Amino acid sequence: MAVQQYHHILVPVDGSKEAELAFKKAVAVAKRNGKDTELQLLHVVDTRAFQNISSFDSSMVEQVTKTAKKTLEQYIDYAKQQGVDNVSYTIEYGAPKTLIAKEVPQQSHADLIMIGATGLNAVERILIGSVTEFVTRTAICDVLVVRTDLDNKPIVNTKKK
Repeated sequence: MAVQQYHHILVPVDGSKEAELAFKKAVAVAKRNGKDTELQLLHVVDTRAFQNISSFDSSMVEQVTKTAKKTLEQYIDYAKQQGVDNVSYTIEYGAPKTLIAKEVPQQSHADLIMIGATGLNAVERILIGSVTEFVTRTAICDVLVVRTDLDNKPIVNTKKK
């Protein structure tokens, strides 16, 4: 029986703790899957967030992009320290849901998306549903939702009502 191996792992990151855990677990998966496995980090700058700002100027987007690049470069350093050399990042601009679920996986030939259970934007989650939920329903490849820390302990409060 053949063991399922993933060769192109996409990890959307947004600066949240959940996204960082998804990234760290993705590094471990990439390591286990061998040298041929590519780890691609993705940060989406949600340009809709800037549409209603009357004094909108490109310096705001540039600042967000600069911050994202710094974080992504730290993630790449971490992955390389862990022995994963085939790692890169992409910064996209637009609607996170479709970029993460369809467009970027198609372009990058992703066969697995590893995503945190929740991201930064609680307001969007309440109003139009979470990015993670949309990705799990509509992605063009397998999706692994990370809900535990590196020791596989829950990171969200899971009390039963």
